[in-house]
Amino acid sequence: MPGPKDLDPSSSPRALLGAELRHAREKKGLSQEALGLKLFVSGTFVGQLEAGTRRLRPDMAPLVDEVLGTNGFFERNCEAANKSRYPEHFAEAAEAEAQATAIRQYATLLIPGLLQTPGYARAVCRAYQPTAPEEKIEELVAARMERTRLLDNPTEPLLWAVIDEAALRRVTGGPEVMAEALRHIADLCRRGRAIVQVLPFGAGAHAAMEGSIKLMDFEDAPPMVYFEGVGTGRLEDDPATVKHQRFTYELLTACALSPQKSLALIETMAQDYAHEEHP
Repeated sequence: MPGPKDLDPSSSPRALLGAELRHAREKKGLSQEALGLKLFVSGTFVGQLEAGTRRLRPDMAPLVDEVLGTNGFFERNCEAANKSRYPEHFAEAAEAEAQATAIRQYATLLIPGLLQTPGYARAVCRAYQPTAPEEKIEELVAARMERTRLLDNPTEPLLWAVIDEAALRRVTGGPEVMAEALRHIADLCRRGRAIVQVLPFGAGAHAAMEGSIKLMDFEDAPPMVYFEGVGTGRLEDDPATVKHQRFTYELLTACALSPQKSLALIETMAQDYAHEEHP
């Protein structure tokens, strides 16, 4: 297994907990695999805890303290490390996303979060929570926009999205919002910050008709896949599962329009929405 990545403990409670776990494990003279056996998890999972791509569960923290002799440190600090701006079912995936070197995503019915504009994100959040106070909606939008800052880096992560045509045809927030959203995607593509393919209606049946897929690769940890439903989410690192979903994603890219044709379609649709707003 590759060596663990040096984290900045001051960057977040999660990074602090990961750094302390690595320090305590090494002080005990245990490998990741040996510690994993004592915690009833895999060595890979221990490595992900240390790298900050997985969260230490509150029910596991007392056992970590017992095995490593850390006098309750992990139990006391686990709650703070697990605080997040994101919904519980998505928090771990969002934190893993922030450390990924490559993200490959298939989106069925909405534009992926990393490609959204504030206006589009606001319309989505309001649809999810129609009775929420405006302050709550703006808080959710701000958290989503914070995620998009990953793309401010000119090289990493690689973002490759396959977007179902249905997501582009669904008028979310109105024609003006959609025109802005599609122009934003086109701009990211033209600047080389995203590869986007459209899966057209004409492709017919395909390998991921049951839901979305997000595959994430890391520099120093095994790849993971995230499955999301309505108010639910699951992060998986099982090698067989990840391999199967990667194959599914490859089938989707084969069925989708090329990046060049996808860009042309997205820009045409943006113009159509703009004309609809201003006839």
